[in-house]
Amino acid sequence: MIRNPSIKLSLFYLISIGFILLNVWFVVKKDSLVINALPVLMVILLLAIFSFDKIIWVITFFAPLSVPLHEIMPGFGFDMFLPTEPLLFGVLILFLLKVLHEKGFDRQILQHPVTLAVFLNLFWILMTCLTSSMPVVSFKFLLSRIWFVVGLYLLTTKIFSEGKNLERYIWLYTIPLIIVIFYSTTRHLSYGLWDKQAAHFVVGPFYNDHTSYGAVLALYLPFMAMFSFSRFFTPKIRLVSLAAFGILMMGFILSYSRAAWVSVMVGLVVFAIVKLKIRFRSLFVTFLSVIALFLLFQNQIFMRLERNSEQSSANFMTHISSISNITTDASNLERINRWSCAVRMFADKPAFGFGPGTYMFQYAQYQLNKDRTIISTNAGDGGNAHSEYLGPLSESGILGLLTFLLIIGSVIYTAVQTYMRLTDVRLKSFVLTALVALTTYYVHGFLNNFLDTDKLSVPFWGFTAMIVAIDIYSRRENRAQKNPDKSSPDSI
Repeated sequence: MIRNPSIKLSLFYLISIGFILLNVWFVVKKDSLVINALPVLMVILLLAIFSFDKIIWVITFFAPLSVPLHEIMPGFGFDMFLPTEPLLFGVLILFLLKVLHEKGFDRQILQHPVTLAVFLNLFWILMTCLTSSMPVVSFKFLLSRIWFVVGLYLLTTKIFSEGKNLERYIWLYTIPLIIVIFYSTTRHLSYGLWDKQAAHFVVGPFYNDHTSYGAVLALYLPFMAMFSFSRFFTPKIRLVSLAAFGILMMGFILSYSRAAWVSVMVGLVVFAIVKLKIRFRSLFVTFLSVIALFLLFQNQIFMRLERNSEQSSANFMTHISSISNITTDASNLERINRWSCAVRMFADKPAFGFGPGTYMFQYAQYQLNKDRTIISTNAGDGGNAHSEYLGPLSESGILGLLTFLLIIGSVIYTAVQTYMRLTDVRLKSFVLTALVALTTYYVHGFLNNFLDTDKLSVPFWGFTAMIVAIDIYSRRENRAQKNPDKSSPDSI
C-alpha cells in the first residue's frame, strides 16, 4: 500500500486527468466497448493506489472468470487473459515504485528459502532469455512469470502475515469457480453428462480445456474438505463448505481429467504420510526400492502396458485404466510424442535450452514419424510440452529443471517443518491442506503444464505464499515466546 499522502494525491490527479482525456478520445472514436470499460479500470487503478490487498482480491476473484483476449478482440498479434493479466502488470509497476520509494520490502519474505529458490529460478530464466532462439518470446515469458511471482507470491505472502486472510483467499476463488462449474455443467447437460468428448470444450472460454479445469478443482477440493470437517469453523460455515465441496466434486468428476483424478489420490497419500508422521528415511528407502523394482522388471512392465487397450471413456474405471494405455490411446501417445521431443531438444541444447516459452515453436523439427499420432500436426503447432518438468528442461536446460525442482523441494520441506512446529490447530490445518493441494499440482505437472496461465498461477503461488507466511509467523511467535523482552524485527 502507498502511504505517502503526496504521492497518493499526485497519482489520483494524474489518473483522473488521464481518465478524462481517454474518455474524450474514445467518444470521438465512437468506441463504445472501451468507453464502458473505462470506469471499471478507473476504480481498479484507484484501488491499487490506496491498497494493494484490494487489487489482489480482485485478481483472485476474476481469475476463474477471466477470458483470453482473442475471444473478445480476435486478430491481435498477442494474447492475454482479461482482466487479470493487465491488472497483474499494473501491480508489478506499482510494486516497483513502492520498493523504490520505501527502499526495500519485507526482509523475512525476501530472505526465506522458498523465495530464494524462486529468485534463483527467475535468474536462470533471465540467463536463458539472453541465449534464447526466440528472445522476444522468451522475454515475454519472463515478464509474465515475474508479474505472477510479484502479485501472487510476494504481495500475497505479505497479505497472509500473522495468519490473516487465508479463508478469504480461498473463497474469493471458489465462489466464481462454482459459477464456472454451473455454467459448464449446464452446457454439458445439452450433450449428455456422460459425453466425455463434450467435457473438452464445455468449460470454454473460461478454461482452455478440461485438464486445466480438473487441475484447479483438484487444488481447491482439499480446502473445501478441510472447511467442511474442521471443528474450529462454525456450523454454518461447515454447512456452506460442505455444499461447496459437493459442487466442486461434481465438477471434478465431470471434468474427465484422468491426471486430476490421479493427483488427488496422491494428495491423499501425502496427507496420510504427514498425519502418521512417517519418517523421511522410510519414505526415501521405499522410493529407492520402487525405482529398483521398476528397473529390474521394466521389460515386463512395458509389455503389460502395451497389452492395455483401454480407451479414455465415460466409464470411470475404464477411464482410469486407460491412463496406462501407451499403445492405442491417442491422448497418451501424443503426450509421449511431446515428451520425446522435449528430451531430444534437451539433448541438442542441454545447458541453456532453446529459450523460455519457445517449446511450442521449436518442437516440430524433433517429431519422429513413428511417434506421431492422429492428433499430431506437421507444423508442430499443437501447444506445449505437457509437462512442468520436461518443458523447462527443453527450454532452459538442466538448471531450468533443477531450479524448478528446488522450489518444489523447499516448499515441501518448509510445509512439513512448519506443520510439526505449529501448535495452532487452525494454522496447522491450513499448512497441511496447502501442501496436499500443491501436491496435486506437482503430480499433475508430470502430465500437463499450466503455470503460464492466471487460472493455475493464482492457487499455485497463493498456496505457496500461504505456507511461507505461516512459517514466518510461527518462527516469529516462537522467538517471542523464548525471548519475551525482545521484539521481533519489523519488516521494511
